[in-house]
Amino acid sequence: MTTRGRILLTGAGGFIGRALAASLAADGWTVRAAMRAPGRLPGVAETVTADLAAPMDWTDALAGVDAVIHSAGIAHAGPGLPDALYERVNRDATLELARAAAGRVGRFVFLSSIRAQSGPTAPGRLTEDTPPAPTDAYGRSKLTAEEALAGLDLACVALRPVVVYGPGVRGNVGTLLRLARLPVPLPFASLTAPRAFLALDNLVDAVRLLLDRPEPVRGPLIAADPSPTSLAEFLAAMRRGMGRSPMMLPLPPAVMATAAAALGKADLWERIAGPLEADPTRLLSLGWRPPARSTPEGVERWLRSDRG
Repeated sequence: MTTRGRILLTGAGGFIGRALAASLAADGWTVRAAMRAPGRLPGVAETVTADLAAPMDWTDALAGVDAVIHSAGIAHAGPGLPDALYERVNRDATLELARAAAGRVGRFVFLSSIRAQSGPTAPGRLTEDTPPAPTDAYGRSKLTAEEALAGLDLACVALRPVVVYGPGVRGNVGTLLRLARLPVPLPFASLTAPRAFLALDNLVDAVRLLLDRPEPVRGPLIAADPSPTSLAEFLAAMRRGMGRSPMMLPLPPAVMATAAAALGKADLWERIAGPLEADPTRLLSLGWRPPARSTPEGVERWLRSDRG
């Protein structure tokens, strides 16, 4: 296979990074992974050591690189972390890498987050033109990184994915997966607020599109499955993908909110029960054709493949 060039991929050992490395290698890219503890990963041809918690010289890591995909960072799932650590890893380290890459690489894809634009819920459908209003240190660190990147002489696009699901997922979707596997009815049929999700395959396809376009894309881009779903339908799709009946019961949301608060899960409840719609029209207009055309389709495909 003829190589298409060399990509520096940060966060290659993570949930999203592993999928990107394997897909890009299959497309003919030579993947150089920047990792805290380099090791063997599918699709990774070269590794360099990089710890984003401390300043580093990126010169050698960027040697011969045609594009950068920056997926490393502190995820929102880190409770109790100081704001300064989010700023160091998600903002300052991103800017150090981008400044080193300016004038040397043709494309820079920054995996930001929808949380740069809103809290865990939003009253209306989010677009890239919606004024950003992050509600926590994670979201603010992603937004300030985006704003600083926009001031560099660098072809940089900031992808803002919503909650991503797929093989190897953890966090809140991992919690939903454990619930879906329980051999009992689930009391979530009444949770019909629209929620945006993103299949891992769809996210990977979006990154590939941004690398392949003749002209680089700049600025923020929302990444979400083409239409929202609901928590009830998401869980039902999980169970269908497992080859099981959805078994969903309509317990009043107020009762569940009270129970979640009593169990110390009020934050999780807010993240999964309220509305959050995100519009990927701009990404679709660039020619993005997501492999999973709907979230239920993507969820069922994922869990059928996990069953073998």
